[in-house]
Amino acid sequence: MKKLIAIAIFVFAGMSVAQAQKIAKMEFKSETIDYGEIKKGSDGVRVFEFTNTGDAPLVIEDVKSSCGCTVPKKPEEPILPGKTGQIEVKYDTKRVGPIRKTVTVYSNAAESVKALKIKGTILDVESSDEDES
Repeated sequence: MKKLIAIAIFVFAGMSVAQAQKIAKMEFKSETIDYGEIKKGSDGVRVFEFTNTGDAPLVIEDVKSSCGCTVPKKPEEPILPGKTGQIEVKYDTKRVGPIRKTVTVYSNAAESVKALKIKGTILDVESSDEDES
């Protein structure tokens, strides 16, 4: 009877370890968004797309930007294995000059902290709408 109990405990412990080894993995289509050269006041919204290539649900805990000029938006629901998700970033395109910012993603993935980059240049070019006014 003691052997049977010991075997049962060993089997349940083994199942627990197997469950604990499941992990989420985040694979991005691209880790850098290049705005290129865009006009001041242009649409500053861009999207980082990723896939959960792991075998556990991926939870994005937080997304932070290196400055207040970039506002990131994370998925609220877990991303299931094999499914895709998006992290939206909105850059304030009223700021003229070069863009070199970092968006940091915190998650339960194997790589729990991931740095993404945005770059480009905002040009101070008057739009044709303003010239006609």
